[in-house]
Amino acid sequence: MRKEIKLAVLIDADNIPSTYIKEMMEEINKYGTSTIKRIYGDWTKPHLVKWKNVLLENAINPIQQYGYTTGKNATDSAMIIDAMDILYSGKVDGFCLVSSDSDFTKLATRLREAGMHVYGIGEKKTPEPFIVACDKFIYLEILKSDTETTGEKGKAKKPSFDKLTPKVIRLLKNSVSDVADEDGWAFLGDVGSLIIKKQPNFDSRNFGFEKLTPLFESLKQFEIDHRDQHNGKFKLVYVRNKR
Repeated sequence: MRKEIKLAVLIDADNIPSTYIKEMMEEINKYGTSTIKRIYGDWTKPHLVKWKNVLLENAINPIQQYGYTTGKNATDSAMIIDAMDILYSGKVDGFCLVSSDSDFTKLATRLREAGMHVYGIGEKKTPEPFIVACDKFIYLEILKSDTETTGEKGKAKKPSFDKLTPKVIRLLKNSVSDVADEDGWAFLGDVGSLIIKKQPNFDSRNFGFEKLTPLFESLKQFEIDHRDQHNGKFKLVYVRNKR
């Protein structure tokens, strides 16, 4: 039986829209159990009113942090101090840092040095240093369904997906080669794990595919083989670069 991963979820209210809360918490539950859930901000400020309405129903503990000095982000400091206290308490196996702010880059690095799993969640505007400091980084934009993403006049619009550029294709091909056997075949699960290590913000959903398998199947550069397991319950997916 797989060990339950306990996560501390720390949210920077100043940098994350409250409209993503439902999808965000569902995504976090895929990686572990949120035993600590805290959100940081100056709750006297009007722009955080929308957050207040969703905290109770998601059991998130609001932490008040006054902005004592103009131009200085006291919220970041409070979140970093709490993260270190939680780290030394030994009560969790990992952290989920929810922010689009590069100020948390050093924190993510320090937590990983201590052996913690670190998941980052933020908008696509998140700076690269924070993204690569995490084990995995998920963009909030891909979590919203078509019907919940609205454009002008409240009309539903489809989310914008990234293009499968030659750079992305090269990443996929190299990753397949890196874990392939003598015949060139690689277990797709191993390929996916390696891709995330190389590029933490890689996600098939960024390109409009729910899973990695259909993404590879859509590309002419690869061969796909579905193999039966010994127990026959599931098929294992293998991939090979076309020669």
